[in-house]
Amino acid sequence: MKLLPLSCVLHALSIVHAFRYDHLVEHVNSHQDQYVQALREWVSVESDSSDVSKRAELHRMMEMTADKLRAMGGNVTLVDIGEQQLPNGEMLALPKVVTAQFISDPLKTTVCVYGHVDVQPGKLEDGWATEPYNLTEINGNMHGRGTSDNKAPVLAWIHAVEAYQALNIELPVNVKFIIEGMEETGSNGLDAMVVAQRDTFLLDVDYIIISDCGWLSLRPALTYGTRGNCYFSAEIEGAKQDLHSGVYGGTVIEPMTDLIGILDTLISPSGKILIPGIREAVDPLTDEEWKTYQDIEFDMENYKNKLGVTELMYNNKVDLLAHMWRYPTVSIHGIEGAFSAPGTKTVIPAKVAAKFSIRQVPSMDPEVVKKQVTEYLEAAFARRKSPNKLKVTMMIGAKPWLANTQHVLYEAGKKAVKRVFNVEPDMIREGGTIPVARTFQDVTGKGIIMMPIGGFDDGMHSQNEKISRYNYLEGTKLFIAYLHEVSQIQKSRRPDSQHQLTLLTHVDMVGLHAFLSQSTLFVEKGAVCTRPPRMTVESSASFPAVP
Repeated sequence: MKLLPLSCVLHALSIVHAFRYDHLVEHVNSHQDQYVQALREWVSVESDSSDVSKRAELHRMMEMTADKLRAMGGNVTLVDIGEQQLPNGEMLALPKVVTAQFISDPLKTTVCVYGHVDVQPGKLEDGWATEPYNLTEINGNMHGRGTSDNKAPVLAWIHAVEAYQALNIELPVNVKFIIEGMEETGSNGLDAMVVAQRDTFLLDVDYIIISDCGWLSLRPALTYGTRGNCYFSAEIEGAKQDLHSGVYGGTVIEPMTDLIGILDTLISPSGKILIPGIREAVDPLTDEEWKTYQDIEFDMENYKNKLGVTELMYNNKVDLLAHMWRYPTVSIHGIEGAFSAPGTKTVIPAKVAAKFSIRQVPSMDPEVVKKQVTEYLEAAFARRKSPNKLKVTMMIGAKPWLANTQHVLYEAGKKAVKRVFNVEPDMIREGGTIPVARTFQDVTGKGIIMMPIGGFDDGMHSQNEKISRYNYLEGTKLFIAYLHEVSQIQKSRRPDSQHQLTLLTHVDMVGLHAFLSQSTLFVEKGAVCTRPPRMTVESSASFPAVP
């Protein structure tokens, strides 16, 4: 059999596999109502991972996710990650983690998309303007619990894969999914699963993509860092039961007074953390970082108005962004055991527990922070000479994550954003915590990128959470474009050039002929080659990827 010159085969293959972005965009635009309906169905499931009474709904959400991926032809597994122990000692099954795989071509790059489908609590009486679990569209914004965090982004990734399939376009990369149902409560069981799957499901993964964050402004963004989180409980116990403040007030040392006293030692009115060793562990701000923050599109006045506050902690953009992203902070979240209902109740609580957290930044170690906080609070409590008992517990110890913005994943991300939005993305960090990012980094050593599609005003974790129809649809297009851009990255484990040549010269000639027969012959450097046909032909033949 006479073989075509390699340059001709490469040229033919490049036409067969030309990126049909416009067709894919058309498909997304024409299917937007179906996409919104899919989101409506997912939002209707009250998959609140913090409420054990809704655990059946959470299991149903995982099954729905698996069914959708299975219906697309994915190789889907529901991975059992065990049980969790409740405070009363009861054991409760954790929601299974959904893993899925679409195509498995050893010559292609493999990406793994992480997402979650559990949500924060949402109740109408908490101040929602609409029913939290009934998707309601108002002026292009789709309101509902879990829309932006993280059901719409997960669906956008699924729809991106679906779009390729619907147009019979081969996926440019192998795509895997890991979708969990416990992210909002600390991703129970996920770390162990990632370790267990390191040499199986995750073995051939080249890159990991996370879309569980948001933009900083109207400009699209790529996220390259998150803060960690050390979440504490400081419990003080006094009398054996609650006491009447009129009968016993003035005769006992009250646990609430002790608790407020030691909480007041954590942070100054200006926001300075007073625990020794915390601030000292922070890396200094570099000139390069300063310039990055300075160049970011961020309107402080708009940010202040969105929050509904009259004054911010810092009055310039760089300081504010730096303290939002790369410095630790202390936040006091609430006091368990205290009276908080409407009306009056003259009670002295016998036991109260403050919940507070310290956001971690690179160079901080949760175990070190745990020791620093515990010793500091115990010393502050000892100075009060109280007969009450203090117990400090670190409930969460999630590490921060930081990526290299010069990594090829981010270069590909910039190209995808440019293609879809026609702007350069802001390079931002995230003040919140996504623990699995650091787990993936430590366990697999793979490159990781965070690619958000949520808007800066989506109100994640807050009342009236939403995602705009625009962000949902354009985010789907972004993911479509990104899969293509990642496929253009030189894969580290390519076969050697001789093996590539052998594969190319033994390509399925029937499929190639289907393409060549519609082309016009011309002479290039003495070899017979082809001009592209007027219309791109999608061949059913499976050609090997070409570097």
